[in-house]
Amino acid sequence: QQNELNSFLWTIKRDPPSYFFGTIHVPYTRVWDFIPENSKKAFQQSHIVYFELDLTDPYTISALTSCQLLPQGKNLQDVLPRDIYRRLKRHLEYIKLMMPSWMTPDQRGKGLYADYLFNAIAGNWERKRPVWVMLMVNSLTEVDIKSRGVPVLDLFLAQEAERLRKQTGAVEKVEEQCHPLNGLNFSQV
Repeated sequence: QQNELNSFLWTIKRDPPSYFFGTIHVPYTRVWDFIPENSKKAFQQSHIVYFELDLTDPYTISALTSCQLLPQGKNLQDVLPRDIYRRLKRHLEYIKLMMPSWMTPDQRGKGLYADYLFNAIAGNWERKRPVWVMLMVNSLTEVDIKSRGVPVLDLFLAQEAERLRKQTGAVEKVEEQCHPLNGLNFSQV
């Protein structure tokens, strides 16, 4: 059955072969058991691995954080309709209240606290552009909170590549991801 699964792995026939593998941004534990052996084998045998972004690079993380912010001096309250802003604020207060009950014993055992986690995900939300707030709110569910602390598949593979001393790189720059999202107008968001 494992070898019959759609692998999202494409092979470029050359010597040595090259591979494209389609990943998704979910905790790797949700999908790892469903990734076929041919994909895992291709990763293990590869000497060079390129990712969408280099999530192990502090500059990438810093640039992703910066690109999400509204222009200097602007707050979300300035750009959202008042009723939407109030509903959003109430919803985030509700999430903050609920998060302690959503945390798993394993997360608590690793020293992950609800307040810390809320601030890591939603901190500075009033300075973010609406599109990034929308993406943030979509990730503030009980299921997503319970899986926090587990790296997404891309990051897991990047960490594995580093551990195995593979050469790594990225096919995109932060700006190539950021600018299209930041270019959406309010009705598109």
